[in-house]
Amino acid sequence: MFIQEFVDYLFLEKKYSANTVAAYKADLLSFIEFYEDEYEVKDISKSNYTQIRSWIVSLVDKEVSNRTINRKVSSLKTYFKFLLKSEQIEKNPLAKHKALKASKKLQIPFSDVEVDQVLKELLSGSDFKSVRDRLIVELFYATGMRRIELVNLRIMDVDISSKQVKVLGKRNKERYVPLIPSVLETVKQYLELRKEVVRVSDDSSLLLTEKGVKIYETLVYRVINGYFSKVSSKVKRSPHILRHSFATHLLNEGANLNAVKELLGHSSLAATQVYTHQSIAQLAKVYKQSHPRNKK
Repeated sequence: MFIQEFVDYLFLEKKYSANTVAAYKADLLSFIEFYEDEYEVKDISKSNYTQIRSWIVSLVDKEVSNRTINRKVSSLKTYFKFLLKSEQIEKNPLAKHKALKASKKLQIPFSDVEVDQVLKELLSGSDFKSVRDRLIVELFYATGMRRIELVNLRIMDVDISSKQVKVLGKRNKERYVPLIPSVLETVKQYLELRKEVVRVSDDSSLLLTEKGVKIYETLVYRVINGYFSKVSSKVKRSPHILRHSFATHLLNEGANLNAVKELLGHSSLAATQVYTHQSIAQLAKVYKQSHPRNKK
């Protein structure tokens, strides 16, 4: 079935991250399990669209969301594209498949007031953990980087003299994001405190735990969720919402959509446009308050 070859292809040729590859593999194994149980055949490379369609129907019956089903089918479609490219099959059974309609998730960003409240609280602390947490919040809000990108930041990625940070994004694509003065000051303060961390075992990573090892994604989530839970009643209080806030607030202030796209590390404008709904709402509010005919 060339499963391992497909995994290697995603890693080596497509340059996908470990998390992305794991998701693709899990989706593939999901179909393999169904295919073996339903048709008593192990080699899914021989499956046809009718059989795949029955898998999709079974997922719908289990009340799996359309968004999740589309993701699973997309993984399977990529697998068949790989088989086609490596000449293992002659036709992709999913070539003409149309994705199910999925409702767009409403991502509500933090307000600038909520962000200011969190940063104000963090300014009251001067110990290593407080300054590190403040730097985490400031980096998210000032650069819009992804959680894994922040976790993987190295000391050498921050150029204080040039006032910018190098971010390694998806598919190992590098981008440079400017750093505002307040973030640079926090970086300097943090680096001084970082020297005092007992038993620093990771000399290259920028952000460390109090034990001197590289931070991890769960810790970053806890930091963001913990501080924003104190000031916000929003259901979602994750690093992604802070990234979303960065983009939305820039657009609200008149930033160019293409510029925001580059800062976020998106490969297409379509991905960035997800962040425009709040700015459109802001424009509507300004319009209603300012249009001469609306005042009458």
